[in-house]
Amino acid sequence: MPRPSFLPNARQTNVLLIAGFLSIGYAMYLRYLVIEPSTVGLGCDGGLKTWLCSTRSGVMVLFNNSVFGIAAVAFAALNLLRPSLLFFTLALVAASFGVVLYNVGLAGLGLGLLMLSFARPQRAAS
Repeated sequence: MPRPSFLPNARQTNVLLIAGFLSIGYAMYLRYLVIEPSTVGLGCDGGLKTWLCSTRSGVMVLFNNSVFGIAAVAFAALNLLRPSLLFFTLALVAASFGVVLYNVGLAGLGLGLLMLSFARPQRAAS
């Protein structure tokens, strides 16, 4: 008898929705209110030492090195090989950040791998 496909139940889907919306919301906050405004950039480049400037510089390093896209592809590939809610959530969050924060190519590939993971059978209960 074949194993059922990987499909989150209702409670897990709610957790995934919350994680996805929070990560997209925070990524949009970072992009449109922290990274792109010239006033914030001028203040941070001028030597302002605040948590906002530290967050801005850290996120800029991450998206300049495609960390969000690479993480999305890596977690989605792990989820494709061994479907689990943890890998799916991590790939979803990384892909959400990647799509909003300039790593669209790799993050899109990660989202495609996430969709393919719904066709994989669940892990056997041990």
